[in-house]
Amino acid sequence: MPHDTPKTEKVTKSDEEWRAQLTEEQYVVTRQKGTERAFTGKYDKFYEDGEYHCVCCGAPLFTSSAKYDSGCGWPAFYEGIEENIDEHEDNSWMMRRTEVVCSNCDAHLGHVFPDGPQPTGNRYCINSASIAFSGDDSKDE
Repeated sequence: MPHDTPKTEKVTKSDEEWRAQLTEEQYVVTRQKGTERAFTGKYDKFYEDGEYHCVCCGAPLFTSSAKYDSGCGWPAFYEGIEENIDEHEDNSWMMRRTEVVCSNCDAHLGHVFPDGPQPTGNRYCINSASIAFSGDDSKDE
């Protein structure tokens, strides 16, 4: 998905700096590749207009127009903002998955699966603890 935001410089911080910036849950999810429990994240059933940004570096990752209710227990999007998302093979827990990370700071966001709706067929299954919502304030209509 094309986006007008220019790519920012890579964000690197020490473990101590990340721990000081993030809550314990955010730290475990984004820096240690953790996963929040299904159906507990604040954005699972959240559908306001706006953008979802990386909780670590602020990079825009997903738009509300790509969000849908997949029933998986985590916020789901059928596409992300490509220039700010990287995907890596993840064979942990004896599973074959594709991990989704922020390309600006390497924060673990969640996983992408090929069982989503059209137009992409993808389901980006994202931890609420890894994202921060910014509302659409341009509703002047």
